[in-house]
Amino acid sequence: MSFWNINTDDNGSFETGGGSMEPIPANTDVLAICDEAKWDQSPYDDRSYISLRWSVMKPEDFRNRKVFQKLRVDHQDPKKSEKAKRMLAAIDYNAGGKLQASGEDPTDESMTKHLTNKPMVLRLQVWEIETEQGEKKSGNWVSAVSPAKKAAAKPAAKPAEPTQAEIDSIPF
Repeated sequence: MSFWNINTDDNGSFETGGGSMEPIPANTDVLAICDEAKWDQSPYDDRSYISLRWSVMKPEDFRNRKVFQKLRVDHQDPKKSEKAKRMLAAIDYNAGGKLQASGEDPTDESMTKHLTNKPMVLRLQVWEIETEQGEKKSGNWVSAVSPAKKAAAKPAAKPAEPTQAEIDSIPF
């Protein structure tokens, strides 16, 4: 069988179907893992930011949905930069705390190693904008992060990775 043995109408057009999805509703908590963490550059100025891509695991209705997060840790406004760094610190803590423990500036490699594939709970909100053409766009943003497993009464010296059974027991 040939690779190109497919049904086609040979007119050069193809549409995959699907379409736009509504954002996950505001104030929804989801269990997610970061599957990409890297530095990126703003097209509007010369400032760098940390780009995180989250993959939703639970609830099942939103499984495999992607949520993109920009942490503007290099923002010109010190208060906004501090807020972004505090969010990164919380994400790092929930992922095991190794970025801050290193005492070094995060790199693409260190963020990939220490932040990805670590489950945590995200609280999502909805953003909406209107384009210059009058078109309305919307999506999700991360307003809060917390451990996938509820913290013990006394904080552990080193955060432990949750077991699969503990993750499965989260009420979604």
